[in-house]
Amino acid sequence: MVHGRWGSEYRRWEKLPGHIVCEVDLEADAALRERLTAIDPEAGWLSEETADSAERLTRTRLWLVDPIDGTRDFVRGRPGWCISVALAGGGRPILGVLDAPARSEHWRAEAGGGAWRNGERVGVSDRTELTGARVPADQLPRADADLVTVTKPNSIALRIAMVAAGEADLLASMRWGNEWDIAAAALIAAEAGATVTDARGHPLRYNSTRGEAFGVLATTPAIHGAALARLRDRASAAFVRS
Repeated sequence: MVHGRWGSEYRRWEKLPGHIVCEVDLEADAALRERLTAIDPEAGWLSEETADSAERLTRTRLWLVDPIDGTRDFVRGRPGWCISVALAGGGRPILGVLDAPARSEHWRAEAGGGAWRNGERVGVSDRTELTGARVPADQLPRADADLVTVTKPNSIALRIAMVAAGEADLLASMRWGNEWDIAAAALIAAEAGATVTDARGHPLRYNSTRGEAFGVLATTPAIHGAALARLRDRASAAFVRS
């Protein structure tokens, strides 16, 4: 449904300054909620395009959904967007799916079952040094001039998945973000062998009161400590400002 609307005419607007939404987001959200709640009607619901309800906090399982992650690329006719769906239980991810039809990619992972793209198992790169690590970014701060930029899709979920597939070595976000943005991709990356934490090195947990996490750091295992050390002051400053 979403792919069929890509490149067509539809309404779009800013729900907040700089935050684009379109009617396809809402249509996909409604369709996904109907189908996913039919699969697991006891699970709560947390989605970018649905008003949050504290009722989800009473549920042991939770659907985390972004009907179009990377809406900016979607509305501009670029392929860097995906549909992100995760199911969490007890604060931990159980399964995750990313569907990126404009890139002919379908990603999935189950806790303890590995990570897969288009039916083939994926794994992180063997990078052991932070210097030279590939980062999906348009540009990097001067302090990170020893890193290497690679093509960056607008979807943060797809950028995390690049680490899972060995197409990038490091993805870092140092701001508060929504759990639905990262839940599926974080599981995919972890099941592919990546080390995945929040921006300060803490484990990611889902179904929090605010439904948010402070950033994400997904890397090959050998460079996670060095990346965390390099970003520690920046992450601390961002956390205080928030």
